Amino acid sequence: MNQKPKPIRSIARSLGIRDRELELNGNHKAKIDLSILERLKPRRARYVLVSAVTPTPLGEGKTVTTIGLSMALNRLGVKSACTLRQSSLGPLFGSKGMATGGGRSQVIPFDEINLHFTGDMHAVAEANNLLSAFLENSIFHGNPLRIDPDSILWKRCLDISDRSLRRIRYTLKMEGASREMASGFEVTAASELMSILALSRDRADLRSRLKEIVVGRDASGALVRSRDLKADGMMAAVLTDAIKPNLVQTCEHTPCLVHAGPFANISIGTSSILADRIALGLSDYVVTESGFGVDCGGEKFFDIKCRVAGFQPDACVLVCSLRGLKAQSRKITVTPGERMPQGLFQEDQEALEQGIVNLRKHIENVRLFNIPVLVCVNVFPQDTEAELAFVRQKAGDFGARDCCLSRMWEEGSAGGLDLARSLLEITRSRAEGFRYLYEDNLSLEKKIEMIASKIYGAASVDFSPQSRQMLAFYEEAGFGRLPVCIAKTQFSLSHDESLKGAPRGFVFPVKDVRLQAGAGFVLAHASLMQTMPGLPRHPRGEQVDVSATGEVTGL
Repeated sequence: MNQKPKPIRSIARSLGIRDRELELNGNHKAKIDLSILERLKPRRARYVLVSAVTPTPLGEGKTVTTIGLSMALNRLGVKSACTLRQSSLGPLFGSKGMATGGGRSQVIPFDEINLHFTGDMHAVAEANNLLSAFLENSIFHGNPLRIDPDSILWKRCLDISDRSLRRIRYTLKMEGASREMASGFEVTAASELMSILALSRDRADLRSRLKEIVVGRDASGALVRSRDLKADGMMAAVLTDAIKPNLVQTCEHTPCLVHAGPFANISIGTSSILADRIALGLSDYVVTESGFGVDCGGEKFFDIKCRVAGFQPDACVLVCSLRGLKAQSRKITVTPGERMPQGLFQEDQEALEQGIVNLRKHIENVRLFNIPVLVCVNVFPQDTEAELAFVRQKAGDFGARDCCLSRMWEEGSAGGLDLARSLLEITRSRAEGFRYLYEDNLSLEKKIEMIASKIYGAASVDFSPQSRQMLAFYEEAGFGRLPVCIAKTQFSLSHDESLKGAPRGFVFPVKDVRLQAGAGFVLAHASLMQTMPGLPRHPRGEQVDVSATGEVTGL
């Protein structure tokens, strides 16, 4: 395999991007100017989501599959591109690792992409924290907007996992007085601004979304927005380059657009609409991914991203692995941040039979949106033929159109040709009848209840008094037609990571709800989800260093 990258101009030309639409950032990465949108015409490009079963902390191979499948399609002579989310430094140096694939199915230059890249993450954090500064400056200078300090929900953010900043206390200065405030930091990928970047359809849409950010309420209870603070213009200026998608390449020189990086357990978990718009306008197939399982990033991709953009997905590739399915059994306990039990990597038909109900539920979830499902089994060296055959049979029984084995980590595009051929066959005719899980006119409570019951398997939803009160307020304030985004654990279909397989009959708790008017959804928190991750006992960052020649090692 040749991992030496080609000049990015060559990759851009192969996709159909003109030189004047490209802003070079070194020799191997570039920004795509949004002027390209003016000439792109609607194409009948196929749009494919890569999602997964409930993951282990090891990951099940969605990014490898997204990259490898796009390369395999190109190997078959089909013009294809992939779109990915940008890596966050917090998980990179913690326990999750890179967001650029691996083995022979990765995007390059992976060290630059995973570190500072083109500065988008920093720009989002700066714009976010600028709004905090404008907000508190207005209060300091006489509080002309009559902002109620106790109503402020807007938090600062940074792109490093630092649990000590989850909750902070500080002194808010006001003319002639001061008061103690309780607040906190979020990781940048969990911020509303990151969701805004991902969901903006163009520069004008970004500008209008920035105006609508709600930071708190005034003394009368009315919402205070960023436009009231006159901060939205400066925020837009800070994000003027960050809104442009980034172009890189796979290790086999397939074009890849990497843009935006919201988390799927506490945000929408998808790459940007703009990256997908450009890729769809220039390709015959676009392969994209969403974070974690169908219950997290997949549902949000369908119900939020596709709704906002008007995208019509044609198929879902559902990634699983034998170890991931065994982790959903009662026999094996997986603890995030701890050494994985050896039982995951050994033949165990009983554990596989117990855990495969998780695959059944995720296939069922995709079919709720009325698009075909293609199961992809990410194969590892210790996997046995008998267990692989069992999964393939069950996938068909559960309603998948096909089930293919993938060796794209080891073999690159060659290890994904069966998957690519099957996808081409399944999408030969365009999928008809794609549908959302819920309609806009359903109440916010009913939307949450529908996700909890249909996607997670809950019997009912327990709304805290505070969350029920805020949902009623948002309805009355005119936000009832917004979609909902639920923050919950990624390690179970439920809110409780100890509930494995395909749990049913549980009560799903909603502890808090927040309006993210700029992003265009209502965020509901199940249980006590953290928006600022912590580091494990031995962070991956301990292994990272720089050689005497400036080469980053240990990633």
